[in-house]
Amino acid sequence: MRLQVFEWGDAEAPPVVCVHGATGHGLRFGQLAEECWARRFHVFAVDLRGHGRSGWQSPWTIETHIGDLLETLDARGLRQPDWVGHSFGGRLVVEVAAKTPERIRRAVLLDPAIQLPARVVDRAVAGEMREPVWESVAACFASRDDTDGADEWRALADLELQLDPLPDGRLRRRTSQEAVRAIYRELATTPPPPEALTMPAQLVYAPTGGIVTDQQASAYGRDGVVAVPGGHMLMWSAFDKTAATVEEFLTS
Repeated sequence: MRLQVFEWGDAEAPPVVCVHGATGHGLRFGQLAEECWARRFHVFAVDLRGHGRSGWQSPWTIETHIGDLLETLDARGLRQPDWVGHSFGGRLVVEVAAKTPERIRRAVLLDPAIQLPARVVDRAVAGEMREPVWESVAACFASRDDTDGADEWRALADLELQLDPLPDGRLRRRTSQEAVRAIYRELATTPPPPEALTMPAQLVYAPTGGIVTDQQASAYGRDGVVAVPGGHMLMWSAFDKTAATVEEFLTS
């Protein structure tokens, strides 16, 4: 499946492909691109299958997501871009590195969900059994458990882009709940080993966020590990540090 793609920056600049996490959307990288990265890179971001404006049909396996990403990049003529993956997107970058390492020039893992404990997955799946509907953007933000240290303005501006109005005035997140639950279950599976990252790779994580263990960080951040304050949503809680760290790595 060819995915919905968003672009920022000069078409002649070095390409960077950004991959969001479960329940996310491609425009989640918009602030980072518009304010920082698009000055030096041609930034691409996708809506994964089951999210945003891409197709929602099953299956939602890791293998299928990899196929979608590579098909979409092939259609754009992107043979070996840099990759930035957040959360489940980070796991997908590791999976692409293991399957087709020649497709990745450099890899950046932003608080990657490399593998989650079964109890965490079960809790996440249970939380996604209900429809993702809220009275307002602020109510959606307040319902999340990953907003530690978040810049509320950035978070609300981000969330507003992925909430569709319903006839009764409430807002629904633009995601397939079956797809989201399937992704969480995939995150309980065994990931590729750190050795799969044969290309330069940097890992940026929030130690207090609870998604990345210190052991995972040191193992998968082969060319650098950067700890930032705040929670899992680095683009909300550590925007400046994340933007600068990634840009420095990709231009080094």
